[in-house]
This record gives sequence, structure tokens and C-alpha cells, in this order.
Amino acid sequence: MKRLVKVLGVFAATLFILLITGAGSAISDKLLFYVRVAKLYSQTPESRIAMPLADVSKKQIADTWQAPRGVGRRHEGQDIFAPRGTPVLSATNGYVLRVGVNSLGGQTVSVVGSGGRVYYYAHLDAYAPGLEVGDWVSTRTVLGYVGTTGNAQGTPPHLHFGVYTLNGAINPLPLLTDRTAPAMTRNKPRETRTRSRLINRRA
Repeated sequence: MKRLVKVLGVFAATLFILLITGAGSAISDKLLFYVRVAKLYSQTPESRIAMPLADVSKKQIADTWQAPRGVGRRHEGQDIFAPRGTPVLSATNGYVLRVGVNSLGGQTVSVVGSGGRVYYYAHLDAYAPGLEVGDWVSTRTVLGYVGTTGNAQGTPPHLHFGVYTLNGAINPLPLLTDRTAPAMTRNKPRETRTRSRLINRRA
């Protein structure tokens, strides 16, 4: 804990100097983002998180955690099936860590939350309009829309949802809770946009 406080102090001091001297707003913005993320690491991870799809209940999910996926690979998450274009909401509060494309997940979004856990949303048909790395999101924020990108092509549309801790992937299913009412802050798809990768997780 003392080490984390010291690291935060160094970040804060560096950011202060950059702001006072006017040196590189892009650098100061990035440092501020890292300070915010570092603060999340000191918080206790959520024991319950919201279902990423508003109209899907937990009992509708077939548990595919650790199911075989090709040669030497197992499923590190849960597949949540829904019609193409269904809004995908953030399961937690946190910051958008990555918006980008990889071969397995296709169009993906990663959000970092309390305890430094990373919540991974894959196979998206499109991203939510204006979604940017560094955005603060809540459980009402739409991140994207259900699709079949990446290695989900040819399968029914679904969201691959993964949860990653500092020690690796964990099963999201025990953490999920049903939403009582859908409430969203973004609801229109936009064209595909790939951003620089801050984190690379696989489906």
C-alpha cells in the first residue's frame, strides 16, 4: 500500500509539473489516465457485476468456461447470445483501456475496473459512437453492439465476455447479476474504428 501511495505521488508530481509548464497536453492527459487507473488497483474488486446485455438473464447462459477451443486452447470467458446489434453495456464502472481489433476477438473493448480487473468484450459488430480510450464508463454505458467479428464469423451473434485479474482469467458467470431495467447512455452504432492498443486480450 505504501508503495502504491509513493507511485501515485510521483505521478501526481510529474503531472503537476507538466501542467504548470504547459509541456505536452497529450503527455499530461496520458499521465492523468495512468494515475486514475493506478487508483483503481488500490480498490477492492467487485464481487458482483451487471449482465452486459440488458435483456439476457444469468440462467440463460450456458456455462462454457474452460471448454476446449481448438488445439491447446480453452475458453476464457462466457458467450452470451443475442440478436446482432443488441447493445453491450459495461458490466462495471471503470475506464476504457482499449478499443481495437484482434484475430480472435474481432472488434473488442477492454474496461479496467476496481482491483485492476480487466473486463473484455469481444466479437462486437460496431463500437458505441464516440467511445474513446480513457473514457469513464458506468453500468449504464453502451460500449458496442453484439456481432460475429473475429473467429465468431459463421456462428450465431454473441458477446464473448471475459474477466482478467492480475493472476489471469477467471470465470465471469459467478459474478454476473441480472439487470432490473435496461438503461443506456449510448445507443447508436458507428463505423469500425481501430485505436492504438493499450492491452491485448484474446477471446
